[in-house]
Amino acid sequence: MDYSVTLIGFGEAAINFVEASPCNVGFRAFDILTEKPGNALPDGDELHPKHADYARTGVVGCTSNAEAAENSHYILSLVTADQALAAARTSAQSITRDAFYFDMNSVAPDTKRAAAALIDEAGGRYVDVAIMAPVDPLRLAVPLLVSGAHADRGAAALMAIGFIDVCVVGNDVGRASSIKMIRSVMVKGQEALTAEMMLAAEGAGVVDEVLGSLGDNWHAKAIYNLERMRTHGHRRAAEMEEAAKTLSALGVQPLMTNGTIQRQREMAA
Repeated sequence: MDYSVTLIGFGEAAINFVEASPCNVGFRAFDILTEKPGNALPDGDELHPKHADYARTGVVGCTSNAEAAENSHYILSLVTADQALAAARTSAQSITRDAFYFDMNSVAPDTKRAAAALIDEAGGRYVDVAIMAPVDPLRLAVPLLVSGAHADRGAAALMAIGFIDVCVVGNDVGRASSIKMIRSVMVKGQEALTAEMMLAAEGAGVVDEVLGSLGDNWHAKAIYNLERMRTHGHRRAAEMEEAAKTLSALGVQPLMTNGTIQRQREMAA
């Protein structure tokens, strides 16, 4: 069977999924960057770089979210955290009845539940998806947690289009995202602590001594954590704002998480 999949957002995760996909899966995509003024490059003859990504990966580029969602039975939302709810709202305007809407964004459970209400009201089938590891290099083997009323059938659909490691964790929208957000407090918090430690160690001229005292593999850990923050710090900061919302909703004051947000954003800058 041939599957046609819509990607809302065409960043690192989407590109990796497309490049690793089976040959029986066709993709179309929309990215908000192509909707903003200034899509043309300075000479006016070339398209936005996203269009080059579409062409290189064999993806059909769409001019709007509504166009991408229309008549699609599998929609993967892979946008930045601050755009997740807006993407669901726009997709709901043209989603096909009974189409799966896989919300793979790193946002708070309350944000997922608000998005689910929009999709369900429009007749779609919303699935809360948490991506539990960096997409690169695992690609379609990246661990996915799914939850919600349509989680079982959604998991089967994800595996049918090429994903390998899909685990259903419950029937409630927000359960998968709760696991991801609470885990991120530790994962992204460790990155922020690494950056703070390294800034101080460099200032004192004791980098090797500090890293050596932590263990043999800490040089590699520090390099990796700093690279991830410099490359993805803005996106990570947005994700941690959602983690802070998650903690607050649970009655936990996000003291450490608020510091992580600031450090992630500073390192990206």
